[in-house]
Amino acid sequence: MSDCIFCKIINGELPSKNVYRDEQIVAFHDIAPAAPTHILIVPVQHIESVNTMTDADEKLIGRLFTTAKGIAEKEGLSERGYRLVVNTNAEAGQTVFHLHLHLLGGRQLRAMG
Repeated sequence: MSDCIFCKIINGELPSKNVYRDEQIVAFHDIAPAAPTHILIVPVQHIESVNTMTDADEKLIGRLFTTAKGIAEKEGLSERGYRLVVNTNAEAGQTVFHLHLHLLGGRQLRAMG
């Protein structure tokens, strides 16, 4: 998608501080972090949101989570704890309509439930 900021980052049209990249996934630091560690984990394939995923995306979505686990380990968050967040649509806080995980950690996070 030509107007998608994450697609532009993936394609190298916009700068980012990458922490991981392969043929399917790119992970980079959020420019407005909500925690000391705030990394966005994004599929290279443009999927607008959880609502637009298909059965064909199942393996890729699983890979997002295993990639998140590996990044959390590399960042030293596994033992202390971290949060993975997926926002779906505007009312839930999704501002970039390209599916992505937020990996948050590095401090005590407020309980959500």
